[in-house]
Amino acid sequence: MKNVAIRITSLRHRCGAATIRGMSDVHSEELLAQVAALPALPGVYRYFDAQDALLYVGKALNLKRRVSSYFQKNHGGTRIGHMVSKIVRMETTVVRSEAEALLLENNLIKTLNPKFNILFRDDKSYPYLKITGSPGALGSAPGQVFPRMAYYRGSVDKKHRYFGPYPSAWAVKESIQLLQKVFRLRTCEDTVFANRTRPCLLYQIKRCTGPCVNLISPEAYAADVLHAEALLRGETQEVLQAMEARMMAHSEKLEFEQAAEVRNQIQALSRVLHQQAIETADDKDVDILAVRVQGGRACVNLAMVRGGRHLGDRPYFPVHVEDAAAVYAEEGGESAEGVPARPVRPVEALVLEAFIAQHYIGVPVPPLLVTNVPVDKALLDALTEQTGMRVNAIHQPREQRRAWLDMAQKNADLQLARLLAEEGSQQARTRALAEALDLPPEDLDQLTIECFDISHTAGESTQASCVVFHHHKMQSSEYRRYKIEGITGGDDYAAMRQVLTRRYSKVVEAAREAGGIDFAAPPPADTDHTQGAVKPKGVARLPDLVLIDGGKGQVSVAREVFTSLGLDLTRIVGVEKGEGRKVGLEELVFADGREKVYLGKDSAALMLVAQIRDEAHRFAITGMRAARAKVRVGGGQLEEIAGIGPKKRARLLQRFGGVRGVAAASVEDIATVEGISRELAEEIYRALR
Repeated sequence: MKNVAIRITSLRHRCGAATIRGMSDVHSEELLAQVAALPALPGVYRYFDAQDALLYVGKALNLKRRVSSYFQKNHGGTRIGHMVSKIVRMETTVVRSEAEALLLENNLIKTLNPKFNILFRDDKSYPYLKITGSPGALGSAPGQVFPRMAYYRGSVDKKHRYFGPYPSAWAVKESIQLLQKVFRLRTCEDTVFANRTRPCLLYQIKRCTGPCVNLISPEAYAADVLHAEALLRGETQEVLQAMEARMMAHSEKLEFEQAAEVRNQIQALSRVLHQQAIETADDKDVDILAVRVQGGRACVNLAMVRGGRHLGDRPYFPVHVEDAAAVYAEEGGESAEGVPARPVRPVEALVLEAFIAQHYIGVPVPPLLVTNVPVDKALLDALTEQTGMRVNAIHQPREQRRAWLDMAQKNADLQLARLLAEEGSQQARTRALAEALDLPPEDLDQLTIECFDISHTAGESTQASCVVFHHHKMQSSEYRRYKIEGITGGDDYAAMRQVLTRRYSKVVEAAREAGGIDFAAPPPADTDHTQGAVKPKGVARLPDLVLIDGGKGQVSVAREVFTSLGLDLTRIVGVEKGEGRKVGLEELVFADGREKVYLGKDSAALMLVAQIRDEAHRFAITGMRAARAKVRVGGGQLEEIAGIGPKKRARLLQRFGGVRGVAAASVEDIATVEGISRELAEEIYRALR
């Protein structure tokens, strides 16, 4: 924030606490004194609970007035009252303006994941279309003389040219195909390009001009690159006019072959413009945002127009919508002294503004946003200040913009309906499993299941997986893989014993350090198990259910481990394959002596068990294959030896057939490999033995 933020923490001035009236008796004198000492300046405040978990991040034009209002009012049993009752600590940051406060607020929300704020999580970064090299740069590298087009995902730099972001990988690849049809730019890697002796298939099908074998001059290729970039920027008419002028120039010089080539390009571009329905209006870069709220869930559908082309859309689903909306509604609008407070905004507006503020922190913002609800001017001013470019928003568009917005609204409706249907189905499955296994039905959102699976190939590269399910969905950020060592290859029982011991002995140890937590008890009511949330410190607890992919043998191993650790055996359930290993005939095996249970192939509970079991199997398989591939291509052991690069490693593996063959070879044999000295051979011999 340009070094203007002043952090105010640990204020202990008690003299002003008496001036704040009506504050709750549940808060400490230190906290009340800190509130009393706050300045009447714009800033951002953060509330923490007793476990130091972040509850809420808010902004204020006047920190003293806004923060004091939380403690002066009696909020009763509302959500904001529930939040205020938990506050034990506060941090504040003073800034220069409301715009800076808004940007800082959403930076903190996105990075710290407070429980009572609307939060959007980016599932992945956006893809770009990259053209290698930069204009005016000198160099003889293929990527500079003959730039290539490529799909790219990651951070951008100044060494290359990037166009986007695009909403999906498909949109990037479709754009690359468009440019291949018209300008025939290369897409091959530089290493392939530098070693070609004849043109590839793309040249034969007229998707490349063959720069790898000098079938086009650098000057002509550079002109095609410039035209491609202009088309990506939406300068369609300018490109056509330039190409027509280039064609006429060739014709006047009697260069009819070159003129025919440019004519063919113009025809290809005209066909593409017609087929792709590229707009030639003034709108080059626009984001269309439609928000829908229903059933406590919300969807923001983002559609992108880049270079005049509608590239597709992507839905976003925020969390904490109900809690955050209730807090915003309770606290109401804020204004400067003597000015009436702004009316409370509808939930749709709050959700949309939260998305805009958080999404464009790390993504370039276009000059125009088309929305289905009005956007606060302060937010647009903050984006303008952040980007240095004027950002505008309209919510009652006409003509083409209206068509774009209608399409985005329809997609938001469809995506939200799909989400609600899927969540309803998943919740029904969770409820069915809880009923089938007599699990407590009070809070199914907190029902936590962990599932284990073992995978290997003939005893090689044994891996164990642990996947986690709670809040009615798989929690991929909590998955774990375990490399199994010190056992006989192919001994699944020993592998299961090792992974369960490693997993739950730490839980037992943590519980003892925390003063002996009751493993059979449910988690504390304020424990937040949402993905990415900050869990209260000192809380150690087992999952409600431990699924083992296997029958009586694997369950017996789990029983031994849990008995040795003093854990509850009723949590262990094995998933035994049915007759003929057919899907839908699985039976559940219990470690506490209960009879096996067959749920029925149409059972919603069995569907959930199968879903979790299959995910554990998939996760274990991918880990095992990665480990096996690493070993077979020379893996970790050879890579860790100083002086062994890719070429020497490849020669060693080719000569001896793999790492095991290298390990079994003598120093003399290793030294016969090209590029391997006697000293290096001795080093390899010692490292592998």
